[in-house]
Amino acid sequence: METENNNSANLKLQPIPSPITHLSFMASQIWLRIMAAATSIAAVILLLNSRQSKVLFGTDMDARYTYSPAFKFFMFMNVVACALSVLSLLPVVTLGRKFSNSINYFYLFLHDLILAILLAGGSGAATAFAQVGKYGNSHAGWIPICENFGKFCHKAFSSLVLGYIAVFCYVLLVVISANKARQIPV
Repeated sequence: METENNNSANLKLQPIPSPITHLSFMASQIWLRIMAAATSIAAVILLLNSRQSKVLFGTDMDARYTYSPAFKFFMFMNVVACALSVLSLLPVVTLGRKFSNSINYFYLFLHDLILAILLAGGSGAATAFAQVGKYGNSHAGWIPICENFGKFCHKAFSSLVLGYIAVFCYVLLVVISANKARQIPV
């Protein structure tokens, strides 16, 4: 009985978030999710259009993202992030309601954290492969291809930049969601 009274007293003492704070939370959630979706899909489109053919040493050579499992993984993670960013707008809007369940903020945090990790993994893998494409690896005998396939490399680099912007958006979403979940009384 004593703990029940203490819990109800603690709940009454919790500060009610101001409408401006909640409005800024909602605006940042919506804006960052739209930004993450837009940069992810732009990264995918750039990578899909990054093929280049050239005749080298009398042989027709191609550079395509499909030749690299790292670029495929990067593209797949960006497609997933774009789709889940758009789909997560619905729960964010429902969290905007006055009487939404507070545990949903924690689920939103987990969603954002998982997507941030997946996007960072895909971007890291693609960056490692791009590094080899640009500079080669003298120990393995791999020559750089960007000297010969500049158009392909520039589009792949631009796609990586957009992918890292999406990662940054999700890192911000993780911080914002974690902060909001921390403020919820347990």
